[in-house]
Amino acid sequence: MNIRQAAAGAAALDAGAILVFSSIGRASHEEGILGANGLGLATTVWPFLVGAGIGWAIARGWKRPCDWRRTGTMVWASTLVGGMLLRVVSGQGVQVSFVVVAGTFLALFLIGWRVLSGFIAKRRGLKP
Repeated sequence: MNIRQAAAGAAALDAGAILVFSSIGRASHEEGILGANGLGLATTVWPFLVGAGIGWAIARGWKRPCDWRRTGTMVWASTLVGGMLLRVVSGQGVQVSFVVVAGTFLALFLIGWRVLSGFIAKRRGLKP
């Protein structure tokens, strides 16, 4: 696997985690995942995906996509902060409890898979 493939896979894992987070949130609030007009999930997920993209750009994540310290923490922080700010400016709600839950879930899934992959790589004698 080359670095391009690793970056594409890492970006897909990040986007998938954000999509799952948004889907669970919508389902738990009985809004329906797609909502009445079919755009509910898109409305919920876009601020976080934009935030993640900004984090990837700041961290230059394509250079070390699986590095949990540099890329993972930046993508997580940017997804959380950027996502919440974009929700505010787009008229979506933000409450303290939502920020805590989102921060915890996103940390587990945006940083967590990178920590796990590094552990597996070390166990196999690979360079993480």
